[in-house]
Amino acid sequence: MGKYYELAEKIVKEVGGKENINGLTHCITRLRFKLKDESKANDDVLKNMDGVVTVMKSGGQYQVVIGNHVPDVYADVVEIAGLSEHTVIEEDEKMSLFNRLIDIISGVFQPFLGAMAAAGMIKGLNALLVFLGTVILTMNYTMDSGTYMMLNAIGDSVFYFMPIIIGYTSSKKFNVQPMVGMLIGASLVYPTIQTSSIIASLEAAGNAGNPINVFGAEAYTTFLGIPWVTGSYVSTVIPVIFIVAFAGKVQKYAKKFVPEVVQNFFVPFFVLLISLPVGFLVIGPIINILTNLLSDGFLAVMGFSPILYGLLLGTLWQVLVIFGLHWSVIPLAIMQMAMNKESQILAPTFGASFAQTAVVVAMYFKLNDPKLKSLVIPAAISGFFGVTEPAIYGLTLPKKKPFYFSLVGAGVGGLLMMLFNVKGYIMGGLGIFGIMNFISPDGNASGMLYSLIVIVVSSAIGFLLTYFFWTDDSIVIDSKPGEEKEVLKETLTSPVEGHVLPLSKAEDKAFAEGVMGEGVVIEPTKGEVVAPFNGTVMTLFPTKHAIGLISDDGLELLIHIGLDTVQLDGKGFKSFVKQGDKVTKGEKLVTFDIDLIKDAGYSVQTPIIVTNKQDYLDIIVQDDIEANTSTTLLTVLN
Repeated sequence: MGKYYELAEKIVKEVGGKENINGLTHCITRLRFKLKDESKANDDVLKNMDGVVTVMKSGGQYQVVIGNHVPDVYADVVEIAGLSEHTVIEEDEKMSLFNRLIDIISGVFQPFLGAMAAAGMIKGLNALLVFLGTVILTMNYTMDSGTYMMLNAIGDSVFYFMPIIIGYTSSKKFNVQPMVGMLIGASLVYPTIQTSSIIASLEAAGNAGNPINVFGAEAYTTFLGIPWVTGSYVSTVIPVIFIVAFAGKVQKYAKKFVPEVVQNFFVPFFVLLISLPVGFLVIGPIINILTNLLSDGFLAVMGFSPILYGLLLGTLWQVLVIFGLHWSVIPLAIMQMAMNKESQILAPTFGASFAQTAVVVAMYFKLNDPKLKSLVIPAAISGFFGVTEPAIYGLTLPKKKPFYFSLVGAGVGGLLMMLFNVKGYIMGGLGIFGIMNFISPDGNASGMLYSLIVIVVSSAIGFLLTYFFWTDDSIVIDSKPGEEKEVLKETLTSPVEGHVLPLSKAEDKAFAEGVMGEGVVIEPTKGEVVAPFNGTVMTLFPTKHAIGLISDDGLELLIHIGLDTVQLDGKGFKSFVKQGDKVTKGEKLVTFDIDLIKDAGYSVQTPIIVTNKQDYLDIIVQDDIEANTSTTLLTVLN
């Protein structure tokens, strides 16, 4: 039983009971119900309920606004209403495609970040023991020892079998049965699926023959006569996410056609039978094509300018790893090492883990969320030993800007490695132990010394950029267990009478796309603007067509009367206040002649915009209503 269980019980009751709930999602502040009959919900009771900010209906959803602790309330609602967790998807309808992708990638790692950080620390400990074993010979600790193998299995398993774990966590993002998601991941790491295993088994049977070229990749076998480009999916992230996302679509349609009495096993049957072949035949080859293109591209850049190659690969290395495209470079390094006993191919990537680790350390001093802060130390330890996944997926990638700063530090490190002409002579240690890779067989340690310089430079750049140029905008409201978190809110009444529309319906593109801020647009029925709160006039345009206000609590509001009405040069407008005046709620600010504006060929649509949206947790708008100057138009949450 969660600490918001009592509140959740009341919410479920007042939305019409669990039998009235068709579905439930949540975003940053709101429970979003799909109700069978919205008339059964008690709006007024919910609005006045302790722990509920307000209620609104939009886009076919019945939204109960809670605050930034909505995930905790949601978990209890799911339990009380008897909903299965995997039917709920966190969503943000205004999130861009790029931000949505980052949200998905980082989100699927959240459930096992602690375990992944612990595994990274164990890998680092094992590497340290091997290093000490080479220095202190009496330790007799080598990679052949049973102790090493056991610790390596413990530390490496979460990374090796990552597709299985991500198959489970991403299933909750895409409404797929969790066990089906795990089976998708398990199929990707099934031993005979890997390229080398298939080729070896075919050659042993004498059936390998000549490979078929498919978009530049070699296919050694077929599926139902279709050439199949195999590949290694061990430790990958992106392929399983895309396959599970596709599986979610398949499952949705399968449930429509499979009789309910046999859905328990026939739906997973069709999901696996359709989604995995599509994954192996389409998603895998696409990644293979991109890998080959990148491989050719990096070779071309290196031939043109090794220093530019170092800058480019160092900057992009962590991005390539996230998408599984780093295999475009690793085989080249292996071949070069085999031929020349030395290689520069991977040298530019050396500074990446240190830039990432330094960024995480800097974040420790800036983070507001104590839960995230507690992740910093294990993530930094893992990163120091070359395992950066906990840092990337748990901390820097979700916050975006720190991740970009780590790319800058890594890029400069890559440039320096090529400028110093550093070569690797073994492909061994990661992180701090990677410095041993740059000692030549004849004992020349200059490469190691240069790598130490790169560690310092990459780390300094990542740390300083993050510390001085990043601010954690997240808001955390602490509370004791069992207590409701206080959500501060400010409400604005409508400054103009008329029909309220969503801002996206504004006839001006800049307003419609939210470039100016978030709010609504009103089609006025009365030519008068009044103060929606107690505050101050920040700006009054000479043409009187727009006025900027700031409330006593700091909310900044732009009221823009009509579109392109600046062209009227003040004709039809009359102001009753001036810049700097204190105003009280309901006070008349400006009047305007609706007919004159229309006769002049201009729209009277009046955008009402909160211009400092970044200062607030959420902005709840009331649209598609008829408003007067006593109607609540906007609610902002602190």
